[in-house]
Amino acid sequence: MDQQRRKVIVQEIEYWHKSKLLPDHYCDFLLNLYAEQAEQVKPSTRLTGRAAEAARSASGKQWLFAIVFFSLICFVVLHFNAFHPLLQIGVTAVGFVLLLWYGQRIRRKNEAAGIAVIGLDMLGLLGMGVYLLHQHSYDSWSSKALLLAGCALLWICYGIGARLSLLQLAGWVVLLLLYAWVLARRDAEPPWYEIQLYWLPITFVFAWFSWFIQRWSRPVAAVLFIVGCFIWFMPEVYSAMFVEERAWPQLLMFAKIAIGGGLLFGLRKQWIAWVA
Repeated sequence: MDQQRRKVIVQEIEYWHKSKLLPDHYCDFLLNLYAEQAEQVKPSTRLTGRAAEAARSASGKQWLFAIVFFSLICFVVLHFNAFHPLLQIGVTAVGFVLLLWYGQRIRRKNEAAGIAVIGLDMLGLLGMGVYLLHQHSYDSWSSKALLLAGCALLWICYGIGARLSLLQLAGWVVLLLLYAWVLARRDAEPPWYEIQLYWLPITFVFAWFSWFIQRWSRPVAAVLFIVGCFIWFMPEVYSAMFVEERAWPQLLMFAKIAIGGGLLFGLRKQWIAWVA
């Protein structure tokens, strides 16, 4: 019997029971009968149940394709180190694109699961890049910096295109940490005022870009505004990571918290309009 018709019959029996149109034991018997049938035909909503149902209903060609595909993955994993470097890059790129496509596909049904798959794919690309650099002895600072910069730009661009604000933010944070790494290699112990000059002008650049972009994309403007606020405190973070002097950074941080809070409060009508 059709599921919809069975549901209508069950509702009708419940109506008879409430209206006393049939004796209670007749109604109970009919409800138990149709309820048991409904439970038998109801498909499982659990992941294992759906997987078992898909495996049961799959055709021979689908089983053959699954076996070949799984065998191919095992072959690539076992012999990956023996591949030519260009083939390794190609396999990594193909795997990255396929997993990205899969994450975007399931994101339409489940936003959290899709974002998780995309995030793991992006981290996997970074991890594979580090692995390939190490395997082929490209362990220089410039190689690692180029890899980080490339991954960060990819995260920012894809985050803007796919409307993933967290991915954009992660890309900007990686670029900021890379910039701090460059500064640390250039000058090990810069004075406190130079550290402020390295970072504070960038804060106002990001604030201006946030205002400029907000007419086209509020989410991108919000990310730029958050990055600008983060850069406001980057001199103190940089000093804590790379400079031994501890007194000045702490005093400056408290002062900048007060100044930044006052600016956010005084200009709240403007910046809230940019990012809301």
